[in-house]
Amino acid sequence: MARRSSTGADRQAGASVMDQDVTYRARPRALLVAIAGLAVTPALTAPASAHSTKHTAGHPKDGKTLTVGSGEILELTGTTTVSRLVIEEGGVVAAPEGYRLTLTVNGVETGAKLHELTDGYGGLATAVAAGTYRGRVVLDVAVANDVTFSDLSFPMRQALYVDAAGVDESRSVPSNVRGGTVTDTAARDIILLSNGESYNGVYVAGGGSYTLTRPRIAFDGNGRCDFIGYGASVVGTGEGTTLVLDGAVIKNEGVVRTAVIADATANVVVKNSTLHCADGSHVPAEYPETGTGDTRYMITVPWMLGLSGNVRTTNLLGASTRASYVNSSITSETWGALSVDGGSRCTLTAINSHIGNTKGQGYGSYAIGSVTEHFLGCTFDVGDYALIHWGASAHYGDSTKEAVAALNDSLEIGLSKAELRKLPVRSTVVDAGRFMVLWYAAGSVTVDGGTRVTTGKTTFMCKAVAAEVTVDGSGGATLRPGNGVIFQLMDTDRPSSVPVTGKPWKTEMTGTYTEPTGSPAKSSTWVTTSAQATDATASFTDIELSGDFYNAVRGGGNAGLQGQNLVLAFTRSTLKGVISATTTKHRVPTLTIADYREISEVTNTVSPVVNNGVVVTLGSGSSWTVTKTSHLSALTLAADATVRAPRGRTVTLTVDGTPTAIEAGHSYTGALTLTVA
Repeated sequence: MARRSSTGADRQAGASVMDQDVTYRARPRALLVAIAGLAVTPALTAPASAHSTKHTAGHPKDGKTLTVGSGEILELTGTTTVSRLVIEEGGVVAAPEGYRLTLTVNGVETGAKLHELTDGYGGLATAVAAGTYRGRVVLDVAVANDVTFSDLSFPMRQALYVDAAGVDESRSVPSNVRGGTVTDTAARDIILLSNGESYNGVYVAGGGSYTLTRPRIAFDGNGRCDFIGYGASVVGTGEGTTLVLDGAVIKNEGVVRTAVIADATANVVVKNSTLHCADGSHVPAEYPETGTGDTRYMITVPWMLGLSGNVRTTNLLGASTRASYVNSSITSETWGALSVDGGSRCTLTAINSHIGNTKGQGYGSYAIGSVTEHFLGCTFDVGDYALIHWGASAHYGDSTKEAVAALNDSLEIGLSKAELRKLPVRSTVVDAGRFMVLWYAAGSVTVDGGTRVTTGKTTFMCKAVAAEVTVDGSGGATLRPGNGVIFQLMDTDRPSSVPVTGKPWKTEMTGTYTEPTGSPAKSSTWVTTSAQATDATASFTDIELSGDFYNAVRGGGNAGLQGQNLVLAFTRSTLKGVISATTTKHRVPTLTIADYREISEVTNTVSPVVNNGVVVTLGSGSSWTVTKTSHLSALTLAADATVRAPRGRTVTLTVDGTPTAIEAGHSYTGALTLTVA
């Protein structure tokens, strides 16, 4: 299996690997590793810098014990196996230039300690921490796999490196692969364990095609960057790369110790698997308390999203990359379960999967960069949001045989005919602690089939962008907002990042949001009585709705907006509630990191339209039961549409202050006030 070994260090590394419990086959090449026992590791402390002594070594003199004294630098020229390793404080073990060193004890990667973020090099490198290590101790010297992200180069180390030619042992750490079988095209029943920092499990790149069947991966310790997958359990990256996980169990704990990364046009498929990532307990001391939005260094969720946490379970990156999750459970403790970040035109798909957060905060998915997201037959149990929307197209529906087969073909998910037959047809169920969708950029959401949405608060929360909602209730879809608000359109209350100098990161999240006071100025250019290209829109077909729709955008130049309308259309639908322009108010007028849970939390007071038009069309077969005073800018009724009041009450309409009869088949524009008495 060893290949591309052209240097003395390569040859020596290959020879020492042959001394391990490894069985090679001629073709296909395979690696069988069976190592018993668990690691017993010392407390991990970063070694001090050492400059006094430097020597090279391939094996200890007695073959059993290797000691690196204080002030010594031991540069290993090849993979070395001992039964006892002692690194005194100030001692350093290193690999030659162009190689990376990994320590395993009884098959567990251990001892790796990241440098400080402020070391001048991004804090990316790891050192083997001082201490005493006993057992089957392997110091593995492997060819470097350095991956560039922005202006930083990340020194990846991984148990298995795979490319188009198969497993490359020269870049792998075979001593970390416990049990199972490894070939050039697949690995079955392997176990990967790590309690060091920023170590990767399986890295598939360069057009490789690889299948992991029933892997068990548990990583405990910090990663460093989930925008490149530094410290992730599994990475699939590069054009033409296909990575399949079937029956995987991945459970990680640590800062940005991500489970699955899909990047750079790869196609990653996860099926019949369980993925969970728990927050790390030790955020680097030098990391800014408020965090940074600089993606080279960002290791905590931006608090301005109303969230906390330091690890998301997956990330989808790059251009036109695909990640598909089928019949799987993807959960995070906080932050997020499924993320698309730093990419463009990617596709995220989940079919018959459970998506959740286990500690009461977090999102189901994050969408940015014109991504397309499909959720068919999924169950969301999320702390805050099913989706944070930064520019995407998202669909929540049923996993019908036709819909799943179509995605299987178009996205090359690779499900067999037998697998397709076995997948049951399910409806999507969304249970979100706060909102179903939070918009920060224009994009669409479609809800259909039997999708059932239950939220602790508002269903759709839009921060003054061109959101587009389409809900088709003909298959039984329902919306149940906990606070009675179906759609809230309002100005953004997201504090901003602030540029900084003299630090490795370019920004820190020290901005604040202060609520405007006084009445908004009426714009002389904004049109409130008809739909505009930048409006937020929502259409509802064949559904019964109970809840309110509010538009609180101030406009008049506030936040650069002259105005924004909320445009609503109902077809063969009934609504009981308020539709109105409003004025919002936060409980806390100035929002800082201390008030991060107050972001998006507002109360509404219905008020006349200023720059926040409300344009309503009641189409054929639709009715609106007005429960309280509502202010609109345009109302159109189909010939059989009705506007009514609750039983025992009456509703009246004034247009620009003039009482006006409400008649089917008519349209009204101006300052419309519907009053219930």
